[in-house]
Amino acid sequence: MARASLTTTAPRTGLVVVQPFRRKHCAGCRRGPVPMVVLEDTAPRCLDCADLGHLVFLPRGDTALTRRSREESGLSAVVVRFNRRKGRYERQGVLVEEAALARAEERCLADAEARRRRRVRDARRRAAQDERFAEAFAAEILRLFPGCPGDRARGIAAHASLRGSGRVGRSAAGRALSEGAVVSAVVASVRHLDTPYDRLLMSGVPRHEARRRIATEVEGRLREWGGEGGARGGAPPPSQGMYRK
Repeated sequence: MARASLTTTAPRTGLVVVQPFRRKHCAGCRRGPVPMVVLEDTAPRCLDCADLGHLVFLPRGDTALTRRSREESGLSAVVVRFNRRKGRYERQGVLVEEAALARAEERCLADAEARRRRRVRDARRRAAQDERFAEAFAAEILRLFPGCPGDRARGIAAHASLRGSGRVGRSAAGRALSEGAVVSAVVASVRHLDTPYDRLLMSGVPRHEARRRIATEVEGRLREWGGEGGARGGAPPPSQGMYRK
């Protein structure tokens, strides 16, 4: 089977160089063993005899670098190896001019640096957007609940509007600063920070029962922050479903 890589027809996609299973001696200069050969009438020729000795090997793996190296190189060859299990040749890399590889690497590095700078700009832009949105969310909290401490409002807004969190502030209603979404974020904060809700859950109390037990405390805190009438005419009772986490 070792001779399959030499006797099986290699793919003809331009110049093709074969990596044999066992290193062969060149049929021309008799030098060897050599790791790569060019088949001329099924006889193996070393790269020097095939006038490819000045090329350098670029292993497969980096598609952009391979493509650009071949674009830059006046002479190139595909390197293949026969897969006995699959019964076919598989690409291992390319041979290209050394200067062409260097130019291709420079192009890829330039692109990588450009992508890095773009990622930094995008991150800064998103951070600025998130900061403005969190400020608007906090302002809406304070409008609905003027008694809420400013630091608490900003903390609720930052938590609810965290990008990628899936929390209420990132929902369509939250991005629109709807009253329901803002109140839901405030209620969730009160529930977890100002009531024994988390301890009830940890002790095995079902979620709906735990919410029922702390409902009065939640309403009391909302009325305290919202004034006598709560947010826009009084905080809605827990049964309205606005107190989702």
